[in-house]
Amino acid sequence: MALPPYAGSDHQIRLLQGAQELFPALIAEIDGARSDVQFETYIFDVTGDGAEVARALERAAQRGVHVHLVVDGVGTGQVAEPWASRLADAGAQLQVYSPLGRLGLLLPQRWRRLHRKLCVVDGGVLFCGGINVLGDHEDPNWGRLAAPRLDFAVRVEGTLVDFGSVIMERLWLRMLAVHDVRHRHLTQALADWRAAQALHHRPRRGANGGRGMRAALLLRDNLRFRTRIERSYRRAIAQAREEIIIANAYFIPGGKLRRALILAAQRGVRVQLLVQGRYEYFMQYHAARPVYGALLAAGVQIHEYASSFLHAKVAVIDAHGARPWATVGSSNLDPLSLLLAREANVMVRDAGFAQQLRTRLVAAIAQGSGALDPCTYASRPWRERLLDRVAWAVMRAALWVTGKNY
Repeated sequence: MALPPYAGSDHQIRLLQGAQELFPALIAEIDGARSDVQFETYIFDVTGDGAEVARALERAAQRGVHVHLVVDGVGTGQVAEPWASRLADAGAQLQVYSPLGRLGLLLPQRWRRLHRKLCVVDGGVLFCGGINVLGDHEDPNWGRLAAPRLDFAVRVEGTLVDFGSVIMERLWLRMLAVHDVRHRHLTQALADWRAAQALHHRPRRGANGGRGMRAALLLRDNLRFRTRIERSYRRAIAQAREEIIIANAYFIPGGKLRRALILAAQRGVRVQLLVQGRYEYFMQYHAARPVYGALLAAGVQIHEYASSFLHAKVAVIDAHGARPWATVGSSNLDPLSLLLAREANVMVRDAGFAQQLRTRLVAAIAQGSGALDPCTYASRPWRERLLDRVAWAVMRAALWVTGKNY
């Protein structure tokens, strides 16, 4: 099922900031589901606010709605008890994407993760973004956060919802087939295929009709859509005339993307980056720093978010111009997201949406971040620079192992 660059102008899209805005909207749709709920997430944490999402899925399954939940084998692993049993007893179906096994991440093929966060309800509403099933103030590694994590998602109605449903269904079928064949459950594989076909032909809510926003759902996988998200970024940056704002949690862009940003700054576009300012992971924190020098020298403004952890993967270009562009999704601008992981971003061509996202990002830059001074960056301590270079070298070596060029 091919997707045109912008699939119609019949979309209604609502920006959602943090779990505090996403979870109520998501739960309301799940509670109203009549046919099916398709759900994919990297982290499915049911120890805090995420339990409310799990309860909604349980209620839906109990009233006969088909609930398909896919979680990642690294981000989640096995869903914690008692929720794994509660969901199964209610009738929800759960699959784990690429479980680690005994050798874990020692096998490079296990580095390919399901990182996208998608939910389609009754084939009529799509949720997409960077927000896991995890509360804004909760962190699996750092405990309770004093301030909410900065992240975004969107609620979408319109043409692209059906595309999202189909691609989620394909992954579900592929995972079922692999499981059934491995366990020699060929009869069960046929039954699963027939059930999925029946699900595919369910009644659709349909688009809202009339004019709306132009939008597309762009995917990143290792088959048909290997470079689509990065190419969309580069194309939009090349067309920028006034302003580029990118908020990205793990910002380690490859050479082509760095050159696109430098060229934009050199032709007079104001380029602002909002990046992670707090230490979260060694590799992501230190491997990002070596790329800052050339960007700062070209006039790119880099702001380090420090109020809490930055988890956003969003951008807005020329919000007040003739060709506004915005994206909200799961894809970081780093090698894992752009070369290995399954990702999903919604791209939007709409002035109102772009201006709303811009307002939120400008506020985050003004209130929650500090500008990185080129002189301070150049004179950072030798130990810090050494760690930066070590992280960069390790990342390059890991890419070499996977056979990827970045």
